[in-house]
Formats: sequence, structure tokens, C-alpha cells
Amino acid sequence: MAATAAQTRYRVEGMDCAGCATKIDSAVRRMHGVQDVNVSVTAGTMTVRHAAESDLAAIEKKVTGLGYSVAQLTSEAGQNAKPAGHGTKGGHDHAGHDHAGRDLAGTAQDGHDDVESLHGHDHTPATGPWWNSAKGRLSIASGAALAAAFAIHYFWPATGVWLFIAAMLIGLVPIARRAVMAALAGIPFTIEMLMTIAAIGAVIIGAGEEAATVVFLFLVGELLEGVAAGKARSSIEALTTLVPKTAFLEENGATREVPAEALGVGAVILVRPGDRIPADGKIIEGESAIDESPVSGESVPVRKGVDADVFAGTINGDGVLRITVTAAASDNTIARIVKLVEEAQESKAPTERFIDRFSRWYTPAVVAVGALVAVVPPLAFGDDWNEWIYKGLALLLIGCPCALVISVPAAIAASLSAGARRGLLMKGGAVLEGLGKITAVAWDKTGTLTEGKPVVTDVVAIGISEKEVLSLAAALETGSSHPLALAILRKAKADRVPVPPAVEAKALGGKGVVGRIGGKNVFLGSPIAGGEKVALPTEQAARIAELNDQGKSVSVLLINDVLAGFIAMRDEPRPDAQAGLKVLTDVGIRTVMLTGDNQRTAAAIGKQLGIEVRSELLPEDKQRIVGELKGQGLTVAKVGDGINDAPALAAADIGIAMGGGTDVALETADAAVLHGRVGDVAAMIKLSQATMANIKQNITMALGLKAVFLVTTVVGITGLWPAILADTGATVLVTANAMRLLRWKGGV
Repeated sequence: MAATAAQTRYRVEGMDCAGCATKIDSAVRRMHGVQDVNVSVTAGTMTVRHAAESDLAAIEKKVTGLGYSVAQLTSEAGQNAKPAGHGTKGGHDHAGHDHAGRDLAGTAQDGHDDVESLHGHDHTPATGPWWNSAKGRLSIASGAALAAAFAIHYFWPATGVWLFIAAMLIGLVPIARRAVMAALAGIPFTIEMLMTIAAIGAVIIGAGEEAATVVFLFLVGELLEGVAAGKARSSIEALTTLVPKTAFLEENGATREVPAEALGVGAVILVRPGDRIPADGKIIEGESAIDESPVSGESVPVRKGVDADVFAGTINGDGVLRITVTAAASDNTIARIVKLVEEAQESKAPTERFIDRFSRWYTPAVVAVGALVAVVPPLAFGDDWNEWIYKGLALLLIGCPCALVISVPAAIAASLSAGARRGLLMKGGAVLEGLGKITAVAWDKTGTLTEGKPVVTDVVAIGISEKEVLSLAAALETGSSHPLALAILRKAKADRVPVPPAVEAKALGGKGVVGRIGGKNVFLGSPIAGGEKVALPTEQAARIAELNDQGKSVSVLLINDVLAGFIAMRDEPRPDAQAGLKVLTDVGIRTVMLTGDNQRTAAAIGKQLGIEVRSELLPEDKQRIVGELKGQGLTVAKVGDGINDAPALAAADIGIAMGGGTDVALETADAAVLHGRVGDVAAMIKLSQATMANIKQNITMALGLKAVFLVTTVVGITGLWPAILADTGATVLVTANAMRLLRWKGGV
């Protein structure tokens, strides 16, 4: 079966609470050929893993039969179903997303035109005013009918309970229809079923006023849940609005305005000062301060020039830029973030899975307890039937698991969205939960703790000025693509050093480069090669050895075979590396650097950063050391560039890729730090801890309120309408508490 498994992704409209997701999950999971189902309320999506021969039309019919509209999401290639197990390490499949903002409402299959009336849900809480939604209109109608019933009954008491029954039926009929549909799909214990039993039972024992009030309060509670779910959903969808709709394309010597989504890789676009950048790309002309706060949360604009990477949705500050597009609209940084977060929201955390399993037993148990409360006292002790049936019905409403079930996914969805806005991407609730348990972090060096490219750190002049040393070195290196040559050229440009032309310039394999500049023979190369041409003075040789001990590469400059100076270069630590590592060590997390670099260079960087160092390692050595750390009882995160660290990333409890929005950074590991900040790993761990604290608060509120109302109902202090408030009120409180995480800025 596994060899022929496929995965299909759907957009599901109308879900507004955890109960919706549970019903869909349970119904679809029972179908022939279905192996796994993941439903996300906040993303409005469902992913089904199934046998290749499964009847997809039957799956869609099952979902629409429950009262939701459903449509397949097709990938760009037009193939939705994809062999399972070909995704990332976490088993996520990135096929089948629709991020073009298309309206999928009304896509129910033929024969299901009455879907909205069955369920009373729609997607408008996320995209429009609540009173325009089907749920909003039903709540208003129910409230108006209830108010009218009270008013008429006040003036004409003879109307009795019939007015309240009529008012109740306005809201109860669609609720009861949903309950029946769910029961027919094999899910009898739903909130709709509990609500229907409680309302009908209340009418039978003569509590019609309370029955109508409870139905109205239930509808209001569901409406509030829908609004909250819409806010959670829009928090990540809002990212897509950051990208402008149009772009200025340069083509055949002319500039014209085109839709941004039509830009192809390699296209050249013009971005004016103050405009949002419409695509991921590389600057080919111009320099400007780029405001990356919409994407990264970074408050200070970043100065960028030629060859710098820029991201869609960021804001060009003060200069005109010409940019080559490096990613199509469907694959730019923001689109990939949205895809990843939507998929992550479908991946359940261990705590969420436990709560789901618990609720499957909890709800039938509540029904059983309610039934016992209703019948045991009258049968065993001769108590009043009406009184105890009333209390049993109230217990049904108190026992609804909505608040408990939503307590975990709401917090996780909010955290995933908040993290994504800061460039902290986590592939699912399991990863988010696991990050808070990390006790050791193993770091790659090059490109992770360091910038990944050498920079000039020292220019030493002998007999001439430092500016002349740099000028002559840059002249010889002009046109070279060697990392050390590029470092010298960048330094010369930054210091505005003139670069004279060099003639007869040529590389000497493994030694350096030589040429004539201003009539003089100039050589730039390794100290060993330079020593073959002229004996280096003892004092200068000692100075070079000292720089080497600091992990720096040194190139000596000879003019007419006379030592004129030397230049030292090193791949320097990221600006926030030391502070970022200190945050981890301050909370007791062990840090260790694993690098393939030589011992001397690694030790120098390690000493500067204050981190334990393991050097001269092959990829399999890094994997082995991660295993050793886990063997010591540590929960290990491995941070690397996602390419040569792949074995160690896979071996760690949590693999974190450090990158600038590349496919590797997004696809290789369990989590990704898009903006390359070392401190973001600590921020990711803090976000996990804040999320778990929020979940504990939510579970405490959900169960605490139920416990209080359970006791007060049994002793006769509270009744039906406070019972429904205990349920919907707890759900709204839990959701509102979870939404606080959307405002997370990096603290706890």
C-alpha cells in the first residue's frame, strides 16, 4: 500500500472551530483507502494521504455532506496527488497549494447547493463583516425571534411556551440537521448533537424559554469562534498582501507595468524609492536602504547594493534599483512561508494528539454522566424527575469539549504565524513543541556562526601606505572570483581606494598572482610562496604567524621582490553570534561548534565566541557527535546550512537550517531561520516555551470553568444558559488567550 500511496490537498470552506476539523477528520479517516488525514482550521485546508486508486469524488462528497464546501488545490504542474514520503524530513508535501487568492466559496459539488444551510458556516468572518456571513444572519434572526418572543409573552402571557419553541426552532433546525449529518457519517458525539438533545429535552420538561435562550447563546458562541478563527487565518494570509500587484518590467530598452505574478526568473525590474519590491531578486544596479520589517521584523533598514539579495514585500528606501528576478511569484520567500506555515498548522503536536484522543473518550463519558445524573436520583431516591433531567441536560452542555480541543491548535497556529513573520519557520506543532525541550545546540561554523565569506581584517604596510598596499593588491585581483580576491576587492571599494590597471597579470598555481603595475613587478600570494622569492624579516614572519594563530589567512605583497606589506583575511562571526550564543548558555543550554575547518581557525573563532569547538570533522563525524550528545541524555538541535550538514541535521532531535530564504533552508530541516541571525535560534526556543505556557493556561481555563459549572449545576445554583456560557465562554477565552501569541515579538 505504501508504495502506491498518494497525497491530495483541499481547501475547505466553512470551518470555524476545532469541532469542525474533528468531524471532517473522523468522517474522512473512516473511508476506504484513506491512510491519514490532517485538517487545519486556521489554514482552511485538509491533506489526505490515500491509496492511489481511492475515489477522490467520494471523499469530497463526504465533506460536503457534513456541510462544508471543498475544492482540490492543484499544483502548478497540474498534479495534485503526489507519491507520499517524497516531502521533507517531517513528511510534509509542498504540492497542491493555491496562493493566488482565488475565491473558492461556492465550489460545492453538484447536488450540494444547500451546503451552507446545512452547516450555517461560511468563510466570511475572515474576509468580511460578521453580519454578512450565514452564521451572522442566523444569529441575528435567532436573537430577534427570542426578543420578540419575550416581548409578546410579556404582554400576552397566554401565548405560553409556544412562542419560545418557535424562536428556538429558527436556530435549532440547522443545528439539528448538522448533528444528523455527522451521526450518519459515524460521528454521533458532536456539540450539535449535545445541543439538540439539551434543547429538545428542555422543551419536554417545560423549560422552553431557557431552550430558546440556550440556542441563541450557542449560535453567538459559534459566531465568536468563527470570528476568532478568521483572525487567526488572516494573520498569515496577510503576508500575501505585502507583495505589490504590479511591477515595472524592463524589456527591449523600454519599461512597462505588468502584473507581478507574471514575472519570470531572469526578468529585470525597476523599483522606485518608496515602492515595495515585487519579487525575490538580486540587485544589478543601484544602492538603497531596504526596509525588511514587513518580512523579518527587523526595525532598522538594511543598506544593500549590487549583488545583494532582496525579498518580495520589502520596501525600497531612497534609491532607484534595477533587480534581476530570482524566483517566480509562486515560489518567492513570502509564498514559501505561507505554504510552509499552512502545512505546519496541519501537523499536530504530541500534546494536541493527546487532547484529540482524550476528547474522543471524554464526550461519550459526559453523555453517560449526564444520563446518570438525570435518571439515578429519581429512580433511586424518588427525587423530582424534571429537576434532575434539567441538571443532566445542563451537564451535556457543560461537557462539550470545544474549548479543550481548540486550546492546543489555536496556540500553535498563532505561534507559527508569529514566528513566520520574524523569519522563524517551524514545520508543525511537533517541532514547535520539541524546541522548548532543547538542552544542547550544535552549530556549524561557516555560514552559520560566521558570515560565510572572508573579509579583510588587517592591512600591514612596510615602506608604503596601507592604501597603496590595498590598491596594488586589488589591481592584481581584479576579475578574479576567488573568495580571498573578492574580499580584497570589497575592501578596496568600501575604502574608496583607486585601483590602477595591471598588465601581464597571471595566476601562479597554488602560489598567488603576479603582474606589472606602473612599471613595477608586483606579487601577491601566500607567505610560503613569497618566502621563496625573498627572505621575510623575522619580525614580519612572527607577525604573520600571530595572524595565522588567530585563524586568519595572510597574503604578502612584494614589489620588485621586496616585501611591501601583507593583508590578513578571515571569515568573521556574524554580528550577533556572541550575544545569541550567550542567551542560550545563560539559560543552561549547552553549545558546541562542529566544523570541518582546521583546528587553528576553528579554535580562534571558538575563543572569540566563547563556544566549545570540535574541528576538522567530516559530515559523518558531525552526525556521530550529535548521536553522542543525545546519548548523554541531551535533547539536541543542530543548526547548519542545510547542505553538507544534512546527516547531522537528520540525526538531531530538531534540525534547524540557517539561510536567506533558499529552497535548502526551507526544505532540508525541521525548522529554518530565514534571516541568518544566530539570536533567532534562541528566539525560536523562547517562542516554543511561550507557546507551551499558553497551552497550559488554555487547558487550565477550559477544564477549570467546566469543573466550576459542573459543581454549581449539580447543587442547583446554575442552569442551562449558564452551562452554555461555560462552553462558549471558555472557547472564546481560550481562543483570545492563544491569539495573544500573534503579538509575540521575541520575549516570553
